Amino acid sequence: MAELGKGVTAGKLALNVQKRLNRAQEKVLQKLGKADETRDSAFEELVANFNKQMTEGSKVQRDLKAYLVAVKAMHDASRRLQDCLADMYEPDWFGKEELDAQVEDTDTLWMDYHQNLTDKSLLGLDTYLAQFPEIKARLAKRDRKLVDFDSARHHFASLQKGKKKDEAKIAKAEEELGRAQRIFEELNVELQDELPVLWDSRVGVYVGTFQSLAGHQEKFHREMSKLSHNLNDIMTKLEEQQQLKKDATAAAKKGGSKSEEANHSQASSPAPKKPGPPPSRPPPRLSPSPDPKQQIAALLEDEAAAPDSDSDPTSTTQQSSVTNGADAELPPGFLYKVKAVHEYTATDNDELELKVGDAVLVLAFDNPEEQDDGWLLGVKEAHWFLKKDISAKGVFPENFTQKV
Repeated sequence: MAELGKGVTAGKLALNVQKRLNRAQEKVLQKLGKADETRDSAFEELVANFNKQMTEGSKVQRDLKAYLVAVKAMHDASRRLQDCLADMYEPDWFGKEELDAQVEDTDTLWMDYHQNLTDKSLLGLDTYLAQFPEIKARLAKRDRKLVDFDSARHHFASLQKGKKKDEAKIAKAEEELGRAQRIFEELNVELQDELPVLWDSRVGVYVGTFQSLAGHQEKFHREMSKLSHNLNDIMTKLEEQQQLKKDATAAAKKGGSKSEEANHSQASSPAPKKPGPPPSRPPPRLSPSPDPKQQIAALLEDEAAAPDSDSDPTSTTQQSSVTNGADAELPPGFLYKVKAVHEYTATDNDELELKVGDAVLVLAFDNPEEQDDGWLLGVKEAHWFLKKDISAKGVFPENFTQKV
């Protein structure tokens, strides 16, 4: 059985060697002009288009992979730089939490950009190019079968032209010619149908690839522009904070400020730089019964259409400040700005927590009667300019701040 197996293998090997010799001999005779060669100019044009299409597609694939490598390198460089900034950024600097979120968002944006390009652009191009090796192998097989067909055709013709005709050999040669022609024509017809379709498909592939690339690029740069703008705002506010800290020591020594008057009024405060406890906040006022004198004064004021004589003379100034603040895109009711010279921990939901150096925009109370002595209403300047959110306002002790 082993010898039979070896005999079959040897027979196939001998047959393949004989086919290669016949093909080589046929090609030599065709090049020397001693044998005609079957040519198909239309099919040759299809093959030329196929080779061009495969070369161009491979080049696009190679360059797109190089682009993705560059994007990954930029992502790594950006992450290292952002991590460096986050590590050196001190906790008491302005916007530490915002900066940490900025670093995370930037890294996520780069990862999404690289992944989307890989999934939506490169993988589609890879799928498109994956069909070329199989078609290329079939084209090579067609060329071999064409040579076999020409060789069988020439052998059959030579037997027919011979002086001594051997009918058995002629019949066998005719059979081999028919088989070679059938195999060649099957391959030829299949490729003639597939190659034009493949050639036309390149347009759709390129459109999809580069539309996806352009769309993801546009989205990435738009989101990155927002993050860059936020980072620039954080750095600007940090610069302002540092300037306030430089002025804090000198400003704390100047007399006449409300902060120092409040500090000196607290007998229990031994250190000049440490404020006394914040003023106690009274319970909510009940609506008082109207005072007859005040009712008469109000009637006289209405008749004379004059300003309230009992109102604080600074009210007109504050109202003017409010108007001016609105014109400068400051929060509604803006009066003036203070900075925290001492830390204050909020003890109620409506209070504003302060850190040294925080800039606070003081706002007018909607109802002046709600203002407790020694307390101000305001919103942090950094929060306002970043989010324009007035709902973050709260009250805070006046003697923990100083006016700037």
